[in-house]
Amino acid sequence: MTPDEVHIVANGTAHTLPVGTSIADLIARFQLIPKTLLVERNGTALHRSEWLTQLVEEGDRIEFIRVVAGG
Repeated sequence: MTPDEVHIVANGTAHTLPVGTSIADLIARFQLIPKTLLVERNGTALHRSEWLTQLVEEGDRIEFIRVVAGG
């Protein structure tokens, strides 16, 4: 690990990312559709308004949960 990278686990897969990567950056990187997502960081759900300001940190566990409406 270098001082300018962090290691996280997103949906069970390890990733090395640049320091300063936000949750919104991750959503774009993984080409996810924001309006269909619930995001958990270390077991805590994040509000959409936090996605731009929440930066991933070493050891974070991120889960992207796709919300599907049905009937």
